[in-house]
Amino acid sequence: MLDALLDGNRKFAATRFRGDLTMRPSRTTIVIGCLDPRVDPAVVLGAEQGQLVVLRNVGGRVTPHLLEELVLLRQVARGAGGDIGAGWEVVVLHHTQCGITLIQDRPELLAPYFGLDERDLPGVSVGDPRAAVTHDVAVLRGETRLAGIHVSGLVYDVTTGLVQPVI
Repeated sequence: MLDALLDGNRKFAATRFRGDLTMRPSRTTIVIGCLDPRVDPAVVLGAEQGQLVVLRNVGGRVTPHLLEELVLLRQVARGAGGDIGAGWEVVVLHHTQCGITLIQDRPELLAPYFGLDERDLPGVSVGDPRAAVTHDVAVLRGETRLAGIHVSGLVYDVTTGLVQPVI
Protein backbone atom coordinates (compact mmCIF):
# COMPACT_ATOMS: atom_id res chain seq x y z
CA MET A 1 0.00 0.00 0.00
CA LEU A 2 2.80 2.45 0.85
CA ASP A 3 4.38 1.85 -2.56
CA ALA A 4 1.13 2.88 -4.25
CA LEU A 5 1.03 6.07 -2.16
CA LEU A 6 4.64 6.89 -3.00
CA ASP A 7 4.00 6.25 -6.69
CA GLY A 8 0.98 8.53 -6.54
CA ASN A 9 3.09 11.23 -4.94
CA ARG A 10 5.73 10.99 -7.64
CA LYS A 11 3.04 11.43 -10.31
CA PHE A 12 1.59 14.37 -8.41
CA ALA A 13 5.00 16.05 -8.04
CA ALA A 14 5.73 15.56 -11.73
CA THR A 15 2.37 16.70 -13.14
CA ARG A 16 0.29 18.74 -10.69
CA PHE A 17 2.60 20.21 -8.04
CA ARG A 18 2.31 23.98 -7.69
CA GLY A 19 5.13 25.72 -5.88
CA ASP A 20 3.38 29.10 -6.06
CA LEU A 21 0.68 28.32 -3.50
CA THR A 22 0.52 30.21 -0.21
CA MET A 23 -0.81 29.22 3.21
CA ARG A 24 -3.82 31.49 2.67
CA PRO A 25 -6.45 29.67 0.60
CA SER A 26 -7.48 31.62 -2.48
CA ARG A 27 -11.18 31.27 -1.64
CA THR A 28 -10.61 32.38 1.99
CA THR A 29 -12.77 29.42 2.99
CA ILE A 30 -12.50 26.78 5.69
CA VAL A 31 -14.64 23.67 5.30
CA ILE A 32 -15.37 21.41 8.25
CA GLY A 33 -16.14 17.91 7.07
CA CYS A 34 -16.25 14.24 7.92
CA LEU A 35 -13.45 11.71 7.56
CA ASP A 36 -15.65 9.52 5.35
CA PRO A 37 -13.66 8.89 2.13
CA ARG A 38 -16.85 9.30 0.06
CA VAL A 39 -17.04 12.92 1.16
CA ASP A 40 -13.72 14.63 0.51
CA PRO A 41 -14.84 18.27 0.88
CA ALA A 42 -12.46 19.70 -1.71
CA VAL A 43 -13.53 17.10 -4.27
CA VAL A 44 -17.31 17.32 -3.72
CA LEU A 45 -17.18 21.14 -3.75
CA GLY A 46 -15.11 21.22 -6.94
CA ALA A 47 -12.12 23.00 -5.40
CA GLU A 48 -8.57 22.96 -6.66
CA GLN A 49 -5.40 22.68 -4.61
CA GLY A 50 -4.81 25.87 -2.63
CA GLN A 51 -8.42 27.07 -2.68
CA LEU A 52 -9.71 25.73 0.66
CA VAL A 53 -8.60 24.85 4.14
CA VAL A 54 -10.28 21.57 5.12
CA LEU A 55 -10.62 20.35 8.70
CA ARG A 56 -11.97 16.81 9.06
CA ASN A 57 -13.07 14.70 11.98
CA VAL A 58 -15.56 11.95 12.81
CA GLY A 59 -18.94 13.22 11.65
CA GLY A 60 -17.51 16.56 10.52
CA ARG A 61 -18.70 17.97 13.82
CA VAL A 62 -17.94 21.16 15.68
CA THR A 63 -16.43 19.85 18.90
CA PRO A 64 -14.41 21.61 21.59
CA HIS A 65 -11.25 20.26 19.93
CA LEU A 66 -12.27 21.60 16.52
CA LEU A 67 -13.02 25.02 18.01
CA GLU A 68 -9.52 25.08 19.49
CA GLU A 69 -8.09 24.17 16.08
CA LEU A 70 -9.91 27.09 14.48
CA VAL A 71 -8.67 29.50 17.14
CA LEU A 72 -5.14 28.16 16.71
CA LEU A 73 -5.42 28.47 12.93
CA ARG A 74 -6.51 32.09 13.35
CA GLN A 75 -3.39 32.75 15.43
CA VAL A 76 -1.20 31.10 12.78
CA ALA A 77 -2.77 33.39 10.17
CA ARG A 78 -2.09 36.42 12.33
CA GLY A 79 1.50 35.28 12.82
CA ALA A 80 1.84 35.14 9.03
CA GLY A 81 0.62 38.73 8.74
CA GLY A 82 -3.04 38.04 7.99
CA ASP A 83 -6.18 37.07 9.83
CA ILE A 84 -9.14 34.76 9.53
CA GLY A 85 -12.02 37.14 9.99
CA ALA A 86 -14.04 39.51 7.81
CA GLY A 87 -14.28 38.16 4.28
CA TRP A 88 -13.73 34.56 5.36
CA GLU A 89 -16.29 31.77 5.16
CA VAL A 90 -16.51 28.70 7.37
CA VAL A 91 -18.69 25.98 5.86
CA VAL A 92 -20.01 23.10 7.92
CA LEU A 93 -20.43 20.14 5.57
CA HIS A 94 -22.31 17.11 6.88
CA HIS A 95 -23.56 14.21 4.79
CA THR A 96 -26.21 11.52 4.54
CA GLN A 97 -25.44 7.96 5.67
CA CYS A 98 -22.74 9.21 8.05
CA GLY A 99 -20.98 6.56 10.12
CA ILE A 100 -21.36 8.59 13.32
CA THR A 101 -25.05 7.63 13.24
CA LEU A 102 -23.99 4.03 13.84
CA ILE A 103 -22.88 5.00 17.35
CA GLN A 104 -25.65 7.45 18.20
CA ASP A 105 -26.75 5.05 20.95
CA ARG A 106 -23.26 5.14 22.55
CA PRO A 107 -23.36 8.12 24.93
CA GLU A 108 -20.18 6.95 26.65
CA LEU A 109 -18.34 7.63 23.36
CA LEU A 110 -20.20 10.69 22.14
CA ALA A 111 -20.46 12.73 25.35
CA PRO A 112 -16.67 13.12 25.75
CA TYR A 113 -16.28 13.77 22.01
CA PHE A 114 -18.72 16.68 22.18
CA GLY A 115 -17.60 17.77 25.65
CA LEU A 116 -21.12 17.32 26.98
CA ASP A 117 -22.99 15.56 29.71
CA GLU A 118 -24.75 12.48 28.33
CA ARG A 119 -28.13 14.12 29.05
CA ASP A 120 -27.30 16.90 26.58
CA LEU A 121 -26.46 14.63 23.63
CA PRO A 122 -29.90 14.85 21.97
CA GLY A 123 -29.19 18.54 21.34
CA VAL A 124 -26.28 17.79 18.98
CA SER A 125 -28.56 15.81 16.64
CA VAL A 126 -26.20 12.95 15.79
CA GLY A 127 -28.84 11.09 13.75
CA ASP A 128 -30.00 13.99 11.54
CA PRO A 129 -27.47 15.71 9.27
CA ARG A 130 -29.63 18.80 8.62
CA ALA A 131 -30.28 19.35 12.31
CA ALA A 132 -26.61 18.66 13.06
CA VAL A 133 -25.55 21.35 10.57
CA THR A 134 -27.96 23.82 12.16
CA HIS A 135 -26.53 23.02 15.60
CA ASP A 136 -22.90 23.26 14.52
CA VAL A 137 -23.42 26.52 12.61
CA ALA A 138 -25.04 28.02 15.72
CA VAL A 139 -22.07 26.95 17.85
CA LEU A 140 -19.63 28.57 15.42
CA ARG A 141 -21.67 31.75 15.14
CA GLY A 142 -21.72 32.00 18.92
CA GLU A 143 -17.96 31.58 19.32
CA THR A 144 -16.61 35.05 20.17
CA ARG A 145 -13.03 34.04 19.36
CA LEU A 146 -14.13 33.62 15.73
CA ALA A 147 -15.94 36.94 15.42
CA GLY A 148 -16.16 38.36 11.92
CA ILE A 149 -16.21 35.05 10.08
CA HIS A 150 -19.29 34.20 8.01
CA VAL A 151 -20.61 30.70 8.77
CA SER A 152 -22.89 28.55 6.61
CA GLY A 153 -23.89 24.92 6.36
CA LEU A 154 -24.43 22.26 3.72
CA VAL A 155 -25.54 18.64 3.59
CA TYR A 156 -24.02 16.37 0.95
CA ASP A 157 -26.15 13.50 -0.34
CA VAL A 158 -23.93 10.45 -0.87
CA THR A 159 -26.48 8.94 -3.28
CA THR A 160 -26.71 11.91 -5.68
CA GLY A 161 -23.43 13.78 -5.20
CA LEU A 162 -25.27 17.05 -4.61
CA VAL A 163 -25.07 19.45 -1.68
CA GLN A 164 -28.02 21.36 -0.27
CA PRO A 165 -27.69 24.58 1.73
CA VAL A 166 -29.13 24.31 5.22
CA ILE A 167 -28.35 27.61 6.83
